Formats: sequence, C-alpha cells, structure tokens
Amino acid sequence: MRLLGHGRLPRPARNTSLPPPSADNALLGGLRAHDGDRPVAAGRPRRRLSVLALAALLLLAAAAPAAGSQAPSAELPRQQLQQLLDELVATGQPGAIGLARHGKETWRGASGLANLDPQQPMRPGLRYKIGSITKTFTATVVLQLVGEHKLRLGDSVERWLPGLVPNGDHITIRQLLQHTSGLFDYAEDPRIAEPYLQGDLDFVWRPRQLVAIATEHPPLFPPGTSWSYSNTGYVLLGLIIRAATDSSVQQQLQRRILRPLGLRHTSFPITNPHIAGPYAHGYQLGAGPGGTPLDFTGLSPSWAWATGNMVSTVDDVARFHRALLRGRLLPPGLLRAMQTTVDTGSGFRYGLGLVSIELPCGTFWGHEGGLPGYENWALSSSDGEDQVVMMVNAGDGSSDYAQLVGERVFTALCGIRSAAS
Repeated sequence: MRLLGHGRLPRPARNTSLPPPSADNALLGGLRAHDGDRPVAAGRPRRRLSVLALAALLLLAAAAPAAGSQAPSAELPRQQLQQLLDELVATGQPGAIGLARHGKETWRGASGLANLDPQQPMRPGLRYKIGSITKTFTATVVLQLVGEHKLRLGDSVERWLPGLVPNGDHITIRQLLQHTSGLFDYAEDPRIAEPYLQGDLDFVWRPRQLVAIATEHPPLFPPGTSWSYSNTGYVLLGLIIRAATDSSVQQQLQRRILRPLGLRHTSFPITNPHIAGPYAHGYQLGAGPGGTPLDFTGLSPSWAWATGNMVSTVDDVARFHRALLRGRLLPPGLLRAMQTTVDTGSGFRYGLGLVSIELPCGTFWGHEGGLPGYENWALSSSDGEDQVVMMVNAGDGSSDYAQLVGERVFTALCGIRSAAS
C-alpha cells in the first residue's frame, strides 16, 4: 500500500528568510496516557499554499462578473456555490461540501458521494477530518492561556518541557505558533509513515515520540530567523497546554471553545479513528487495487494530534472562525497578536495559527487542512461577515489538492461580495 500515492511524504518547503525578529519580552511537562501518549502518518496536516494566491488572482479576474451585470440575489451565491462544488466533483473527486455566508444569509451545498461502497450521497451536514484547521483551534487555546497569565508568548519550550527539545531555551511559544522555530517537521521523516505503508492503519504514535523523531534532525535555521511550516511546533504546543493546565488538550478544547460555541459536531479524537455520527468517507484516489480509490477514513488520528486531528462540519468550522474574528474567544490585544503575520514567500502570510490571504475583493483569514482522504479550506473576512468553508473527500497532502479546493473557495468569497454589493 502506498500511503501518499508515491510511497513517501512530501519534501519540506524551501525556507523563506525573515528579518531578525524584534525582542519578545514575554516569558513562556508531562503528558498522560489519556492525552494520546502512544504510535499514523502519511500526508501531513499540510502547509504549502504555494502558488495558490497567484492562481486565485488569475481565476478571479476571469470569473468575477462585471459591475452591474447581474442584480444582487440570494439565489446567485447559492447557484455559484453549487456550481463550484459540481466542478470539484467533475475533476474526479468523490464528493464535495461547501458553505458560503454573508451576514445572516447562509448557503450550503453538496455534490457527489460521501461513500463509494455502498454509494451514499454527499450531504452538507456530514462530519469530516479538518486537518490543519485544527491548528487555529490549538492556537486559540494557547492564546487564551496567555490572556489568563498561565503562559507568555515569550516563554521558552524549555520552561514548560524541560529537556525535551535541544536548544529549547531559545525557542519560544510565539515561534512555535508562527512556524519560525526552525524545528524539523516530524511528518517529513519516512518512519512516521512506515506503519501505514505496511497496512497498519491503527498504529498509534505518542506525541513525545513524534518530537523525538523531529529532534533527531538538525534544526533548519536558528529560531526566529526564517519561516518553515513545522507540525512539530504544534505537537509541542499541545504538550505545553497539558503542562500548563494539568488536563488534556481535548478537555481544554471542550471547555474553552466547543461547549461555549455549541460546536456539537466537532471533536478532538486522540487515538480512535472512528468518526461518530454521519460522516463523509475520505479517499486517496488511485491508491487501491487496480488504481481504485483507497478508503483512508480509518487512519489513526494520533500522528496528527494537536496539529491536525480534529473532526468537524462546515457549519461548526464557520461558526468557530466567525466567533474568533469577532472577538468572542480572545480579547482585542491577543486577536491582534494572532493576526500579526510574517511573509512565507508562498503567496500568503502566517500569524499565530492563522493564515492571511489577499484577494482582489479583500483580505481573508483562516487555514487550509489536508491529510490522507480529505482536503479542505476555511476562510473568512476580517469581520467574519463573509465566509466560505469547502471540503473534498479525497486527498494525499499534496499541494495539487489544496490548489483544487482553494481556487473554488477564493472564487466563492469574491462571488459573495460581488452579489452583495
């Protein structure tokens, strides 16, 4: 079985040099077995948005309707959304789900199949794995702890996880959040994928094992001097949450975000690959016998943990981002810190667990999430007024899948603004 279609994980992205960071005066354990401390891998909660912004600009320039060419209509965004979802399925994806929102108006759509055998139609309310969109949830918990003076963005990794990371006294929580730590991405090491390539999809990784594999590799650059997406940083953030609160990441997410916002269809599985409730199966195309799609729904979530293991729905993801951007989860100062970005050199900027993308119709915030079986995007305007969340139930962690879905999301966002203007 080839986990990613080519039998190995993608290579790291080229690093993007940054100017020396300003001094950070803030300061910034153990993990219990119930917090996911045992050894999947493959694909990874992904990172490279690479050429997406450029592709979006070209696409939107061609697709945006001329001013006054069509009267604003609630039906127009609904038709556009459905058309974009149908286009995704026409490219060979099993199915697609989408949500578009402007103010109090919400449009939902679905296309294709949620399950190939037996065939079941895709529906807008189905659960799915959101991949690296998990990072925004994890980052929000960390920033809430900063607001409660239980952590500081300048605290070192060594302060909270003594002896775990070489040079940990020079790596800060801020750098982990922003991918400027220089730590090697554990998901790039072929040992992470090996159990799954051998067919053991239930294999469980413990968070500290993931960190140990990452730190066997030399750092990519001195902390704070460059940018390179590293899932290792978010595993460390999960361990820091555990050390600072003496409770699991799962418990903190429930208490601080899921329960207050009523996100009843969102969960943080630790080792259980089963998705509770109605869900969309996730596939890797061409990876099964005779080039058939291979169902990756049962892949253990342990390899992704606090960096990408959450399950949700388009409605819950949209509600979370609107609450976040409207200040319901963080005070103004910490939300500004979250939205303080660095240039990645790949057409987008990265804050503290939050991506910023400039489109012809405005600035949008959110994240992309890709892992074996799923590719999805969630983007919102700065005020949370305009939102698009979209998912296809096929993926292998490659940039091709991210671009496929990202282009439709960008088009939908500017389509909403055009129809509402």
